[in-house]
This record gives sequence, structure tokens and C-alpha cells, in this order.
Amino acid sequence: MKRIIVLGILLSLTMVDMINAQERLDEDRLAWFKDAKLGIFIHWGYYGVNGIGESWSMYHKRISYQDYMAQGIGFTAANYDPEAWAKLFKKVGARYAVMTTKHHDGVSLWDTEYSHLNVKEKTPARRDLVGPYVDALRSEGLKVGLYYSLCDWSHPDYEVVFPRPSTQNDYPQRGQKNLYPWERFVRFYQGQLKELSQRYQPDLYWFDGDWEKTSEQWRAKGLKDSLLAWSPGVIVNSRLKEEGDYKTPEQGVPVVRPQGPWEFCMTMNDNWGYYPSDTNYKPKAQIIRTFVEVIAEGGNLLLNIGPKPDGTIAPEQEERLLALGDWINKHNEAVFGTKAGLPQGHFFGPTLLSKDNSKIYLCLYGQPNNYINLKGIQNKVTGIKVVGTDQTLTFERNGGAAWNNIPGILRIEVPKKEHLDEYVTVLEVSLEGRLNLYRGHGNAVELND
Repeated sequence: MKRIIVLGILLSLTMVDMINAQERLDEDRLAWFKDAKLGIFIHWGYYGVNGIGESWSMYHKRISYQDYMAQGIGFTAANYDPEAWAKLFKKVGARYAVMTTKHHDGVSLWDTEYSHLNVKEKTPARRDLVGPYVDALRSEGLKVGLYYSLCDWSHPDYEVVFPRPSTQNDYPQRGQKNLYPWERFVRFYQGQLKELSQRYQPDLYWFDGDWEKTSEQWRAKGLKDSLLAWSPGVIVNSRLKEEGDYKTPEQGVPVVRPQGPWEFCMTMNDNWGYYPSDTNYKPKAQIIRTFVEVIAEGGNLLLNIGPKPDGTIAPEQEERLLALGDWINKHNEAVFGTKAGLPQGHFFGPTLLSKDNSKIYLCLYGQPNNYINLKGIQNKVTGIKVVGTDQTLTFERNGGAAWNNIPGILRIEVPKKEHLDEYVTVLEVSLEGRLNLYRGHGNAVELND
């Protein structure tokens, strides 16, 4: 009996060790992502030829399947310059990019062996477009993300809600006639992912379309294991059911800070792909403020562009990227090497903390009046400056009760008008020691890393 108990204890300890080891491996895989702050999302495909909704225009029967696919003749990639893309992304401060390798329409942007519906065989591009993108990003030291739609609305074994002619000839299925249709489809999509993994060794997979099937139907757990075997270290977004490594809300910044690693993906106008009639572009100020809001909550911004069918980036999109890049470069010290900021109630606006908790970065929207208010800081403040300028600011404490460990209010001088940033001004508050917060009732809280 004692031997059984001892074996049980040893087994439990072994299980705990295995779980802890896996958690450390997961932390290592995600380390770069947590520090990335900015990624570029790239929706590039047939839909940009006519400037229509990507894949969804078929789903909502706004265009026939035949007419949608006929756009392929205009997808030329004639001026595709992935090296210029990568240099631009690096210039604006991005640390990774994610490009659509296959959207729901089933069109592959690489010369896949699993489908004839690819840009090499069906379009004037006549070549693999994913490989040059991967090489260009790596040459600039950027992490490589590949978007892949799990669903495929062209595959003959995938059911769709819109009329579709036979597409059997586009999907080689030799030796698979005796398989169930879904089994054939699983072999197809997992075969494509193995192909992408072994050929390009991505750092990140951005899945989409998982809502159409269950985790069991997608065989999500087995797929995640395979992805890690094919590309050790790869991370996966939350659209592989429960197998994702990080959350990826889109188009509406979460009001409550998400738990764990996350990114917010957002379009510049109202569409993901190139859509020339959509001129409802977000102002530069909105994009920059959204970026600040997201990183202040510990996330990354995945900002979308939709290149034209020839591979060039629309001026309106490049202009906004460069504006964001100028702001990031000016405030580099407050963007990189920082983490999510103060809990609510200490400052009326976004904040960031240095990783060692010795500095607070206060983000000001607009021009403050009278003074800037910071509450609940127990530490001695050793200095305050306006990031990106040479101005230091005066400050003083008001109120508080030292006998009960209540620090009162830190009242900070308003920066000179010429030192206020056009979009978001950032103040660096330097502390003596690690941040110690007053949270009420005489309690002091030292924030953890």
C-alpha cells in the first residue's frame, strides 16, 4: 500500500513538472509576441481587382462564384516589391506581419501542390507570392505571420450556402475516392499547412474560419501538435478553437483588458482588402490613439493594409503607416520595453510601465488644463520629462496622510504648448525604487512583473 502511495506521489510530481515545463516552453514561444507592440496585417487577393468584399461577397450572393473567380485575370502582382514592403514595415516600428496565404475563397497565394486554384496557375502573377514575402521579412529581422483560412469555399468536399459549379478539377484527389468527403477535406487542409510549415517555417499562424466547424471536426488538438512539430516555436491565434496561444479581437478595442497575450486587429477604412470606393479612412489621430490604448492594456495592434492587385500599397494607407511610425520613433522609449500600465483610477488616460516598474508613462490626449493629476503613487518621484523633447516638468504633492500611508495627489506641470504632441503627448515619471501603489484604506501594493 505504501509503495502505491509513493508511486502516486511521484506520478503527481512528474505531472506537475511536465505541466510547469510546458508552461515555460509556451512562455518562451510567446516572448517575442508580448514585446512586439505593432504588426501589419495584409489582405491581398482577387477581391482587390473589382474592389469588393473579400470572399464574403460570394457568401452574401452579391457576386456569382464564376464572376468572383474571373477577377483572377486582373491579379497581376506586376509591381509586387516585398523588399519595399518589409523596409516600410520596419521603418514604422512593426515587429511582425501577417499575410493572407489563402482566404475563404480558396485561392492560394503560393504554388501549392494540393490545389490548382493558386496564383501561379490561375493568374498573370505566374509565381509563388508567399516565399518572397517571407524572405523579405526575415532580411529585415521581422517575424513572419501567415494567415490561413481553415474553411475553403471552393473545395468540392466543403459545403457552402451559395451556388457553386463543380470545382473537382481544381483539387487533385487521387487515391481518395473511398474516403468520406470530410476526411478528404481534412487531408487537404492539413496537407497545405504542412506544406506552408515545411517550406516557410513561419513564426505565427493566423487562422480564420474556425466558427464553421467544431474543434473535433477540425481536429484542432492534433493539428496544433503537428504545427509545433513542423515549425517548432510557432505561435497560433485564438481562431483554432481552444488551441490558440493568444486572443485576437477585431474592429472594436476591448473595454476590459483581456487576460493573457492578445492583439487587436483593425482596418484603416471599413474593408480588409483593397476597396478603392471605400474612402472612409480613419484619421491618423484615431489610429495613433488606438495604438496607444492597445499597448497600454498590454496588447499589440495588428494594423491592416489591402495592397492593390499589382502589389502596390495605396497612398492613403502608406501615409497612415508613416504617421504612426513617426509617432512611434519619437516615443520609442515609451513603446518598446514597456508593459501594460496602471490599474484604473490612478490617471485619467492610458499609461504604460517600464518592465522594471521604475517608470510610469502617462499618455495625454489633447491639451490639459491647469495641471496633470496622478494619484496613489507611494514612491518618491525623482523626475518627470516630456518624451521626445528636452522639457522637464515641475511637480508637487498635495494632501495625503503620511501616518496612514496615504500619498495624496501628485500635481504635475502642464507641458509647454510647443512640446505637446499633435496626437498623443507622453510624460515619463521616474520613481525611486519599484512602483508602490496606494489602493485605498491605507494599503500599499507593489505591482508584479
